[in-house]
Amino acid sequence: MAAMTTPQEIERVYRLERLPDLPPTARAYRIEQGYLPDVEAGEGPFAEGRVRRKTGPDGRVACTHTIKRGEGLVREEIERRIDEAEFAAAWARTAGRRITKTRYAVPAGELTWEVDAFEDLDLVLAEVELPSEDAAAPLPPWLAPHVVAELTWDPRFRNYALATAGLPAE
Repeated sequence: MAAMTTPQEIERVYRLERLPDLPPTARAYRIEQGYLPDVEAGEGPFAEGRVRRKTGPDGRVACTHTIKRGEGLVREEIERRIDEAEFAAAWARTAGRRITKTRYAVPAGELTWEVDAFEDLDLVLAEVELPSEDAAAPLPPWLAPHVVAELTWDPRFRNYALATAGLPAE
């Protein structure tokens, strides 16, 4: 019998000086996500994690409930689709722990870079999910000149921290 593996997200994250001029292949998505209060963790399908509503360039909406654990390059990630009613019920519990952003997905070879421009924060981040911890992630030419710092290991810039504590002081 094969061992069960925990779903993982392997991701590098970078802070950008501004939103770069994106290639014409970029697709824009509006993302609203809220974090469930830890004090209510316990029973039920929404005991922890975040809920997200993602509206695509074609107007289609997808809702998810996600639980992420860990820090740095590799984190545990469990995600499931939910319907609008489930999203709305959980969203009500995320007041004061929300972010809204426009995400631009830009294919680059085998990878897809995601550039997030936050609505209520003076912040632009770029991230790329990798197939393995040692996979190369060269910065594309349209992105490289705008990178200020790599934030992969800085928990203050994770979406959860931004939604609950805001932008960290420099």
